[in-house]
Amino acid sequence: MNGFFKCALLVVLSFFSFGCAQNYYNIPREKYAQRVKVLGVAPVVVDADSDIRHPEKDVLVALVKDFNRIQEKKLVEMIRESKSHFDVRSLGGDADPLFTNLFFRRERRDDAGTAYNKYFFKAEPLRDYIKSSNVDAVLLVVVSGITRRDTVHSSNIVNYLAADYNDLIMSAQIVDADGNILWEYPNFRQKNVSLPPFIALQYPDFDEAKANATDKVDVKFKTIAGIRRTLEKRKKDVLQRDMQISESYYAIFDDMVSLMDSK
Repeated sequence: MNGFFKCALLVVLSFFSFGCAQNYYNIPREKYAQRVKVLGVAPVVVDADSDIRHPEKDVLVALVKDFNRIQEKKLVEMIRESKSHFDVRSLGGDADPLFTNLFFRRERRDDAGTAYNKYFFKAEPLRDYIKSSNVDAVLLVVVSGITRRDTVHSSNIVNYLAADYNDLIMSAQIVDADGNILWEYPNFRQKNVSLPPFIALQYPDFDEAKANATDKVDVKFKTIAGIRRTLEKRKKDVLQRDMQISESYYAIFDDMVSLMDSK
């Protein structure tokens, strides 16, 4: 009987430990819920001065900005549907002047084997923005470029190339008027941390290497037309119904929202 109670106690402790591990906020979930009743979602910005190496960079940046304006509305809807916040408001406006006003500095990080760009914002403009928006905290999402070491496999899975690839990634923070980072993405409170590319800008041309009977595989940039087609591809639900959101955006937004919804 004594052994039974010991086992039961271990199960209960494991349950609570698992529950605690699900809080992906930087403060206790209860305190966050008290502090942030209304979350504002700022327009998704593009850091054009980050490490974006595409030969048609200006065209690429303009393309992503256009898609951001359309897709960011779905992020607000997804957060609302998760019931993780009492109220969620789209703050609207133009992303470019907002970023210019708030941006302080960018820092490339490589934490837990994950390379990403961490952003720091000016305290006073950020406080004014949050207060003038009548919200308790704001979600700031930034699309930026980064070059990272990765291994990409060919379609037959057998061939692969480990190289430096240039990607567009998304990072995000929920920040309050005091400048406290209450939540962030990528989130290092996860057991397994990863930051998949929002858009992989490069690919290894295995077919060309095979056609030329060489082991040297060139890394090439995707065309703007190809990137546009990727962004235009819609996410389907289990019944193959159009979810009215780009598959590329949904993959990242869903990952973010899942880390907000954790209880």
